[in-house]
Amino acid sequence: MINKKWFPVPYMFVVTAVLSAVIIGFAQFTSGRVAANETLNFELAVLKALPGIYDSNLSSVELHNIFEQKLTQPTKASGGAFLLKQNDKIVAYALPIEGQGFWAPIKAVIGIKPDKKTVTGFAVYEQRETPGLGAEVAKKEFCDKFNGLKMADGDKYVYFKRPGSELQKCDVHAVTGATQTSTRLEKIINDSIKQWRTKINN
Repeated sequence: MINKKWFPVPYMFVVTAVLSAVIIGFAQFTSGRVAANETLNFELAVLKALPGIYDSNLSSVELHNIFEQKLTQPTKASGGAFLLKQNDKIVAYALPIEGQGFWAPIKAVIGIKPDKKTVTGFAVYEQRETPGLGAEVAKKEFCDKFNGLKMADGDKYVYFKRPGSELQKCDVHAVTGATQTSTRLEKIINDSIKQWRTKINN
């Protein structure tokens, strides 16, 4: 029968159907775990962006519990930012930000003190930029550059400067060889902060 001219058509149909069923089944089986990992990555980014709360020695479960216990969920009054409080006073805001990178959306969290000008931390939890270039924005070495940064006055708060150039308090060095990613991330950060400040002021 396999020598018949019509045999390849039903054969390929059956093979395709079986493989598709396997892939769909596997995707459904792992979807819960994927969603859980995405949630955990976001929670870790929030904790890393806040002062004195993230501990790399803790397990994922312990970090999740800290997130649940110490963070206040975003409200209209917080401008969509998570709140870290101590004795009912705001210690810091954790603002989720998102925008189009060079290849795909970049999602991150920026921590901001109650003065709304001082950055406590920065963490990227999702990106698909070029490995070794744009993807460096998710590395600790790059994110640590934001610690203690002071936002500039005006409509632009954070400036990405050419690597090696002199920096002011509102500047960070861009990623070497990743001009497009750096430019887009700079815009994402400034647009998000501007929108957040407008919400807070209102």
